[in-house]
Amino acid sequence: MNGIAAPIVAEPARETGPSRPRVSVVMVIYMTGDSMGKSLSCVLADPLVDELVVVDNGSSLIEAARLRGFAETDRRVVLVNGHGNVGFARGANLGARRASGDVLVFLNPDAFLQAGCVEQLLAAIEGRPVPCLVGGRVMNADGTEQRGARRGDITLMSALLSLSQLSRKIPAWRRYEVHWEGNQSPEVVTAIPTISGACFCMRREDFDAVQGFDERYFLHVEDVDLCWRVRQAGGNVLFQPKAEVVHLGHTSRASPIRVEFHKGMGLARYFRKRSQTMAQTLAAWILSPLIVCTAVIRPLLWLVRGRAA
Repeated sequence: MNGIAAPIVAEPARETGPSRPRVSVVMVIYMTGDSMGKSLSCVLADPLVDELVVVDNGSSLIEAARLRGFAETDRRVVLVNGHGNVGFARGANLGARRASGDVLVFLNPDAFLQAGCVEQLLAAIEGRPVPCLVGGRVMNADGTEQRGARRGDITLMSALLSLSQLSRKIPAWRRYEVHWEGNQSPEVVTAIPTISGACFCMRREDFDAVQGFDERYFLHVEDVDLCWRVRQAGGNVLFQPKAEVVHLGHTSRASPIRVEFHKGMGLARYFRKRSQTMAQTLAAWILSPLIVCTAVIRPLLWLVRGRAA
């Protein structure tokens, strides 16, 4: 034989045996922007990630080419595309069905896993009764805890009092404050009503037990609804402070007005869905237009304030 045979480089051994569950990260992408590449790289750098399912709801030609590049260079990447923009909830369900993992980690494409994040999520959910959902500690780029990372029970009353800031101004109504990031963060895994959908995990049996995301939400509030349904089923929503992720937020090139419109529609639907009495249902329907209008006005106010500055 002439010449020298090229050495065979073996891939690093990966733990896929009974010592730990197989982990699939599910990421739904739509006009994410430059943060997408870093987010994908952070996922693939985690040694416990066995599979990354990317659901492309409609990328630009440049972004689509970058996604193909990731898939061609790392066999753990699975692309799901060609279905158009079907919304986050339906896209996440598509990704979950395509994933092969025993544990599903849902991650926003503008969120960056920090070292040990997946390991801590797995540690928190191991041995818990079904259904269970574990959210990570979502941080801003400066390391502070992000608004919405820990939240109370989001009811029509708590949302109105929190949005109007009356829950902060009137001591007797402080129990209605939705956002908890101003409170001392727990040091151990803690049950809370609502976590952020930017980074959380569920075992497949947890996800199937509550039938996944409600696809009638197009964008936003589907995570709030999922937490509520887990609790309604007698399960636990847990916050794992040691599972850290940096979430940029507001990176999408989609219209802010359109995004906030869907958020308002989602909130209105959520309050109608969880109404239990005739009075609650009537109030939810009456206030639905106000909720949607308030949501749409927000990006217009941001624009005005930005120009004024």
